[in-house]
Amino acid sequence: MRRITAFFCFLALSLGAVLAQSGYPYTQVPFTSVKITPNTFWGDRIRAAREVTIPLAFSKCESEHRYKNFEMAAYTLQHPGHPGLQTPDWDVSKFMGFSFDDTDVYKTIEGASYVLQTFPDEKMKAYIDSVLDVVGAAQEPDGYLYTARTINPEHPHQWSGKNRWEAEEILSHELYNLGHMVDAACAHYQATGSDKFLNIAKCYADCVVKEVGANAGQACVVPGHQIAEMALARLYVITGEKKYLEEAKFLLDYRGKTGRKDVYSQSDKPVVNQTEAWGHAVRAGYMYAGMADVAALLGDTAYIKAIDTIFENIVGKKYYLTGGVGARHEGESFGADYELPNLTAYNETCAAISMVYLFERMFLLHGDAKYIDCLERTLYNGVISGMSVDGGKFFYPNPLSSDGHYCFNADSTMTRQPWFGCACCPSNLSRFIPSMPGYVYGVRENNLYVNLFAANTATINVAGKEVTLEETTQYPWDGDISIKINKIVNRKSSNRQFTMMIRIPGWVQDKVVPSDLYAFSDDVKSDYKISVNGTPVAHYQLNNGYLAIDRNWEKGDVVRIHFDMPVRTVVANSHVADDCGRVAVERGPLVYCAEWADNEGINPHELQLAQQPQFKVEAGYGIKNTEGDGKTFNVTAITAQAQEGSVKLIPYYAWNHRGAGKMDVWLILNKLKRI
Repeated sequence: MRRITAFFCFLALSLGAVLAQSGYPYTQVPFTSVKITPNTFWGDRIRAAREVTIPLAFSKCESEHRYKNFEMAAYTLQHPGHPGLQTPDWDVSKFMGFSFDDTDVYKTIEGASYVLQTFPDEKMKAYIDSVLDVVGAAQEPDGYLYTARTINPEHPHQWSGKNRWEAEEILSHELYNLGHMVDAACAHYQATGSDKFLNIAKCYADCVVKEVGANAGQACVVPGHQIAEMALARLYVITGEKKYLEEAKFLLDYRGKTGRKDVYSQSDKPVVNQTEAWGHAVRAGYMYAGMADVAALLGDTAYIKAIDTIFENIVGKKYYLTGGVGARHEGESFGADYELPNLTAYNETCAAISMVYLFERMFLLHGDAKYIDCLERTLYNGVISGMSVDGGKFFYPNPLSSDGHYCFNADSTMTRQPWFGCACCPSNLSRFIPSMPGYVYGVRENNLYVNLFAANTATINVAGKEVTLEETTQYPWDGDISIKINKIVNRKSSNRQFTMMIRIPGWVQDKVVPSDLYAFSDDVKSDYKISVNGTPVAHYQLNNGYLAIDRNWEKGDVVRIHFDMPVRTVVANSHVADDCGRVAVERGPLVYCAEWADNEGINPHELQLAQQPQFKVEAGYGIKNTEGDGKTFNVTAITAQAQEGSVKLIPYYAWNHRGAGKMDVWLILNKLKRI
């Protein structure tokens, strides 16, 4: 009977189904249209994810019982009431660490799906397909898929509650599991064209639509850990089935109106009445991104007003220079305004990823480059710091200062780990890093937005014109970018006109962030030059941070961009107590730090930069990755003049590859200009 029911439940979308529109005024160019060039900055990171991180994550699904959970749930479904349920071997809490362990499987499949688009791999596709057989077998006849309960319905995981959904707002994570399942299934469908996973996810989503809501007989609950909201909106966009969007709206509208009301879970008040970022930073970021999705799809101005206000609060008062968020270890949460400690900063890697989701959606709503400026800062500093360069070790928190010992786990040193019992950050990086190509470009009507600078080839539809671009650059190591039109086809007419919108980063325009939280403290000025086929483009007034190049494009046209990349010093707002009397160093999108391994005999906590420090840029500085594979990787380092002589600075994301020790982003400099 279960197989028959499942068959009808799995009746899927055809590959030719018409996709719903995203609702955003601006459109994200999907990862399927952009291929990052190998042996470049982002090419190396995607390769590390493909060759190391994703295989590692799949191996952990094997060794840490993740697949076994699905197999045991399937066995229970096939043998209801079997004697094993009464034995210690089937005590769920003994072998399942967390009620959200299933999501490690989903997130890894999502990352592998993104990679398949650039690196087709039939063996990997077959492996994922075999994993989906295991996952699908654990799905209950009505679509419910949550192994923490299905393995032993009478004695589920201790966080799960006696009945479905009754512990959802506390610890069960049933809807959190749904969210990651749906996101992974949508990515798998987009990358492979197979609806196998999508149908499994749809069945669980249908179960949630039926059982969770405000109607009689439904469980009126909202997610204890948000992410289902943005995932259900994505499922609506893929399928065009409005019930998923309506469910996402319910999960947001009823927040603050159900049994749980607290700041930690952003449920102290309805979402439209929230004006600042509080509580668990990952939950918050996912919720704000979900609000943006629903606002765009439904034109909800109250939602837009709320997230606009929250964005201003984050970047104006709760945003680290590295783009991380979440000041407090307690509750992995945002702190009060200007509460930005360095040594004890939590800055969970997952929270940085959630900010990228939010900032991208803010751009899609408003089309302003300031949101991509924040996305870029978080991406190059707060996100990739969480994964070693070789892809095999990870940070959960990302502090801006280290004494080599203080850590989220008081019994361990502050060093990268090969995995965590709560594996949300490694598996989240598994899915996020390969998705990076989807953030490079955007489109609105006849405008093509160049948001991030990375070597790639892309084929993009711009108002009916098929445009194939080739971008070459060594960014972020230098500010030279070349964009060549390799092909442009308009099948309806000879018109090849469109406007290329080039983002001029805030750091080029003497703006650290779009607020007064940080400011450059030196008198250095950056400039930029742009030309088309060798002819300079005049610096007209920018449009929301973009320089517009409007022309009738031809195959072979080349746009060349040059951004000056001087070393700059930064100070924090005087309300940030931990940064008083200190200065930070940046170059381009990268934040730098002083680490023990480069500065023998100098304690970064005590060194003082010269009052007007001189900097020397050193390209190709080698760092031996003793914490990973032992290989050397190259960065652009900076030598700074200090009272102790000179100090070597490296990009923040590259620290801690040579073992635990002292590190600082904010360095002492007296007689500072304050803001």
